[in-house]
Amino acid sequence: QVQLVESGGGLVQPGGSLRLSCAASGKIFDIKSMSWFRQAPGKQRELVASSSRLGSTTVADSVRGRFTISRDNAKATVALQMNNLKPEDTAVYYCHARSGADGAVVNWGQGTQVTVSS
Repeated sequence: QVQLVESGGGLVQPGGSLRLSCAASGKIFDIKSMSWFRQAPGKQRELVASSSRLGSTTVADSVRGRFTISRDNAKATVALQMNNLKPEDTAVYYCHARSGADGAVVNWGQGTQVTVSS
């Protein structure tokens, strides 16, 4: 089992920046991908960005050029740098990790609120 704890959410004005961090504990040697998802009120949870264990990354079209995912395997952490934030980025952001032999075990953090408002 892998435990994930997020930090760094908060209130920011449009155009501002925030950095989210996620620290993993437990069977960290077993972690495959690490990702960030978000869920806005009344909407489905969606993938924001993902990083494989080897460092390849994917970013959703809606945030490409503004958000960057980075990962430190040695520290078992993943971060999401969010720049030029927009009101539509307001959501609860969740850290996600796949672990197990085939990455079949899904692990979620508790979520951190990001609110973009003037």
